[in-house]
Amino acid sequence: MKILVIQQKMIGDVLASSIICNNLKIIYPESQVDYLIYPFTSPVVENNLNIDNLILFKDDYRKSKFAFFKFLLKIKKERYDLVIDAYGKTESNLITLFSGSKKKIGIYKKYSHFIYTDTIKELSQPSTNAGLALENRLLLLSDFTDNKKQLDIKPKIFLTSDEIENGKQILKKNNIDFSNKIYIIGVLGSGKNKTYPFPYMAKMLDAIVAETNATLLFNYMPSQKEEAQTIYNLCLPETQLKIKIDLMLRNIREFLSVTYHCNALIGNEGGAVNMAKALDKPTFTIFSTWIIKEAWNSFENKTTTVSVHLKDYKPELYGKKTAKEMKNEALNLYEKFTPDLILPILKKYIKSN
Repeated sequence: MKILVIQQKMIGDVLASSIICNNLKIIYPESQVDYLIYPFTSPVVENNLNIDNLILFKDDYRKSKFAFFKFLLKIKKERYDLVIDAYGKTESNLITLFSGSKKKIGIYKKYSHFIYTDTIKELSQPSTNAGLALENRLLLLSDFTDNKKQLDIKPKIFLTSDEIENGKQILKKNNIDFSNKIYIIGVLGSGKNKTYPFPYMAKMLDAIVAETNATLLFNYMPSQKEEAQTIYNLCLPETQLKIKIDLMLRNIREFLSVTYHCNALIGNEGGAVNMAKALDKPTFTIFSTWIIKEAWNSFENKTTTVSVHLKDYKPELYGKKTAKEMKNEALNLYEKFTPDLILPILKKYIKSN
């Protein structure tokens, strides 16, 4: 059987949907599983033996209708027996439609359900601690599952022994003290409405160092250097001494190889948190005030995997408003998400992680 799994979008989404590929190999060990993703997300599925081929959806296909049409014809020539669309947007709708596959599975939407031979309706409440993002993806495999084969719902990242050693050497070259705890800090989110306020984050970091004397490795994109420096400047002098702000990793695989050697990842919710979880590292996640926590707080256990959301403390601020409605209020809500709400849980967390 020749299968195409489609998951465009961000790193966290691609990592989450990789469980579809992993489980297809459990169900159909002899199948060919191809995974269609954006090029920049490919490092999180590198070395995954459950994926036979990566089909990279280049920027050219988005910018040029002609290039996109040529790509659609290329997909059609592959003659896939099965297409699973985990993305469910216009681009993936068209790719699925043009594939010519006899069996096409996707998420039910009024405007596109006719494209697919089978659709699933997403759950609104999780039934396990895996969270909605993962549970809904496994629903796409409902037609192929039975009680005989246990499916694996946890995403995995596969590092080589050379990469693990390289991560260790990077830390050594940067004079990291392995006798103390080492925390990767997700100091910034992907945007302002996904970033814990700078002064609040600085207070959190001050508390972590005061409690543990840990080394803090700031993780941020090169374009966020100035913002990371601002947070650094807001920290106490003794905290600044424990922050490695200039440990710039060249790529995602280097980030993964370094994270492998850290005690935990602490910070804003995002792709880095999902990658750390896939490496079986402890995580403490601060959710954006408008993101639905139940979708992405996968494998929360109140010990090694913990997350906090303003709604946990002040549900009256939300009422019955949707995430989309809350998005415009994100920054105002962040002001109410003060460190005193989080610090008791964080201090308890860092004692054991």
